[in-house]
Amino acid sequence: MSELLTKSGNHKVRKVNDFEFRIEKDPSKGMRVPVTIYATDNLVSKMVADRTVDQAANVSTLPGVRKHVVVLPDGHEGYGFPVGGVAALDLEEGVISPGGVGYDINCGVRLLRTSLTEKDTRPKIKDVVNELFRSIPLGVGREGSIKLSKSELDELLVDGVNWAIEHSYGWEEDAEVCEEGGRMVGAEPTSVSDIARKRGSLQLGSLGSGNHFLEVQKVNKIFDESAAKAMGIDQEGQMTVLIHCGSRGFGHQVCSDYLRVSEFALRKYGMKIADRELACVPNNSSEGEDYRKAMYCALNFAWCNRQLITHWTRKTFQKVFGMPEQQLDMKLVYDVSHNIAKTERHKVEDGQMRNLIIHRKGATRAFPAGMDQIPSKYRNVGQPVIVPGSMGTASWILLGSKKSFDLSFGSTAHGAGRTMSRSAAKRSYSAEDVKNGLESKGIYVKALTKEGVVEETPYAYKDVDAVADVSHSLGIATKVARLVPIGVIKG
Repeated sequence: MSELLTKSGNHKVRKVNDFEFRIEKDPSKGMRVPVTIYATDNLVSKMVADRTVDQAANVSTLPGVRKHVVVLPDGHEGYGFPVGGVAALDLEEGVISPGGVGYDINCGVRLLRTSLTEKDTRPKIKDVVNELFRSIPLGVGREGSIKLSKSELDELLVDGVNWAIEHSYGWEEDAEVCEEGGRMVGAEPTSVSDIARKRGSLQLGSLGSGNHFLEVQKVNKIFDESAAKAMGIDQEGQMTVLIHCGSRGFGHQVCSDYLRVSEFALRKYGMKIADRELACVPNNSSEGEDYRKAMYCALNFAWCNRQLITHWTRKTFQKVFGMPEQQLDMKLVYDVSHNIAKTERHKVEDGQMRNLIIHRKGATRAFPAGMDQIPSKYRNVGQPVIVPGSMGTASWILLGSKKSFDLSFGSTAHGAGRTMSRSAAKRSYSAEDVKNGLESKGIYVKALTKEGVVEETPYAYKDVDAVADVSHSLGIATKVARLVPIGVIKG
């Protein structure tokens, strides 16, 4: 395959090599930069079948976009920006877009290691999953376990994960291994609407629905022993816990609020865009500043949310296994963000270093060794990158690499990426089929609803191993360890 047409038929996708595809810059279509897609033939064929690549081409028309728009191997159709997309907008001349971050601001994952092995855990996996299901609130609209006053919520929105730790929901060392230390400086609660506040104050400490999950996993295979050891991954068969969730209704409302602000601002600033879902504002405008401050609040909310779930997970393991926390050794390996926009310094098309607003929509930061932004314990190794699979399939620990700066603005994939809509999954599969399939693989699943199980069937997602292979082969993030689940809880 040397060339494909996108769904709209307006853009030609040219194959550059086994893992790179490209849409050349076309000023006649308003494109300011090219689009680069990192994928295989099979993965890119799915992207051109929906709006993924067309959406990326639309992003390339935004004011101030630099170098290229990147689509990662898990890319699929999203709101405005494709999920699995990365775009760099000039700090001075560019825009900031709520759709380029997404509704679930700071949807992300964190990985806990344990001292347990599969032999220790397998006999008690149903007890573990059932107790986690009881102790962690789940589902759309479900209330969390903590109720906050207005002043308490304001403190949390500014302090992020530190708020949880200061209130005895974790260990000081947890903050050290979160992206940005679990706290985005510059959050301003007055930029958040009362509706978002109301939703957030009720949902703190809840997992949520959709593709969010908590999995008890075993280390299936180690590929990079030295990197794995630095992360506390000592042996195959070791048990880990993966927590995947975000900012819940709080972040969703922040995005909704500022999409409306952006739509009005387009007229105010006389800006025309290729798709109304790309609604944006000049980065340095008052509207851009307000969105950034509110978005940072949602980032901090999500880090705190995952911290509370971590706390209850540790307590559950102590209860079920009858072991003290020191013996369980449930240390946080790392916490990465998927939906985020922040200022970073990168080379652009003329080879010059520029301050840019990096929009990662369903993408993971993958910084190499030596960067100050990486926790000190990993600075000589590189940033851990955690790529969750779909329910019941493998997840991956990768390691950030220097090539990510050349190819993808220091980014890699964030997961498997959907290939089937939730409604299509419900038409094609039943809850019994999905649960029986998972149980045949030794995976115990507990979910709030049957629909939640069917919508997140592994068959609705791309092959996460293929996604990891592309990242590894390109050298933007390399393989450390493969993890597989033995227990899952779903909203």
